[in-house]
Amino acid sequence: MEKTIQQYQSIIQRAKGIFLQKSLDYGTSWRILRMPSLTDQIFIKAERIRNLQESRENKVGESQESEFLGIINYCVIALMLLDKKQNEEELEQEGMLAALYDTYVDKAFKTMKEKNHDYGEAWRSMRISSITDLILMKILRLKRIEDNAGKTLISEGADANYIDMLNYAVFCLIKFSETTK
Repeated sequence: MEKTIQQYQSIIQRAKGIFLQKSLDYGTSWRILRMPSLTDQIFIKAERIRNLQESRENKVGESQESEFLGIINYCVIALMLLDKKQNEEELEQEGMLAALYDTYVDKAFKTMKEKNHDYGEAWRSMRISSITDLILMKILRLKRIEDNAGKTLISEGADANYIDMLNYAVFCLIKFSETTK
């Protein structure tokens, strides 16, 4: 588990760096997105990954790895939008966006450690393509939850699905890093 923790934190730092650099370019323009639009952005990335896995042909040039990093960051954005605690001015304050990013990643990290304990790191024996399918399944669940105005009868809510997708994307990136060494 210690190895997973180190790998997880390394990948999150990479994703966070991209997120913060893009925020310098674009600010928090993502705040305009409604939840279904954000879910669809994640869907586009996951569907592209699946297409790359199946066709093995990449005409755009961006790798599966960059798409998984995008999924991580879109999931963090989704978690921020679900809370809606900060306004635009607060997010523009130096360090505020980075601290908020850490808050949601810490929540996902805690969930990952708890589930890894219970599941025995079963994801390590899975194929990246299977984990990609799990991300797509979570997206379909989210679309259903959104269509039902966020209500569920006995299922976990939207935030848990975004956390799971974030963690699945990290797992895929860990698996990529281990195959490229």
